[in-house]
Amino acid sequence: MNAVVIHETGGPEVLRWEEAPDPEPDDGEVLIRVRAAGVNPVDWKRRSGNYGLDLPTILGNEASGTVERSRADGLGEGDEVFGYAASGRYAELATTPGAAVAKKPDGVSHEDASTIHVAAQTAWQSLFDVAGLESGHTALVTGAAGGVGHYAVQLAKHAGARVIGTGSSRNRDFVLGLGADEYVDYTEQDVAEAVSDVDVTFDTVGAETEKLVSTVREGGFLVVIASAPPEEAAKERGIRTALHVTEANSDELGQIADLMGAGDVHVVIQEVIPISDVRRAHEVSESGHVRGKLVLAVSG
Repeated sequence: MNAVVIHETGGPEVLRWEEAPDPEPDDGEVLIRVRAAGVNPVDWKRRSGNYGLDLPTILGNEASGTVERSRADGLGEGDEVFGYAASGRYAELATTPGAAVAKKPDGVSHEDASTIHVAAQTAWQSLFDVAGLESGHTALVTGAAGGVGHYAVQLAKHAGARVIGTGSSRNRDFVLGLGADEYVDYTEQDVAEAVSDVDVTFDTVGAETEKLVSTVREGGFLVVIASAPPEEAAKERGIRTALHVTEANSDELGQIADLMGAGDVHVVIQEVIPISDVRRAHEVSESGHVRGKLVLAVSG
């Protein structure tokens, strides 16, 4: 197979589209012919050397494709699936535990499904599993136009919450169009002054997390995914905090995909980029101005 392999950490130039050994599924795993793979900030952070990696390695955590070989119960050759892959998704073939993927609904494209595991499932688990967001609550979502953020706005709104999104002025109409009730333009307003008494603040950015403590009501929840939670400041105010790391859950994947198939939630894909142009995909992602998601087209 061909795959995007990194032999050393560094800039986008270390990404190489080259031949690599075909992975073999173990017991309980499936071998997937990858059709599309999602691009996420964690990918270029790993490429840059921010995480300890065994090199050479293949990047990528989420994708959608077709089962070529199955050693997992409930999945067979030809099934279209999506979710997490342990062997890396920037590749023509990938292996993963059967429990880490779900069957793709007919009404959801491979490109759309390839964005669910990291972006949508991170939003789902952070809002509902960790923070316990319910109908009637108010949720603040920072970075509301990004991959995780734009899913979080929609999922929170679908659950019956009042939603406040943050971002730059260029994304105001976009985020309000996703269903947000209010928008805070951080270039003109201080979110810590503009927002207060929310039940759940979900910080997808990680730049000024401590300032967000004042936005949460006493007893509320601050969930972060990109930085350490400000535990001392939160304790003084009587709020709970958590740094959430997403775990593969096939049941949740299926529920999110069903919402997408029904048109209740949708992904905005800024661009589908051929995997041979993966360096440009990382450059665009690293710019920090992606609206929605970037997707790599792997095979037809």
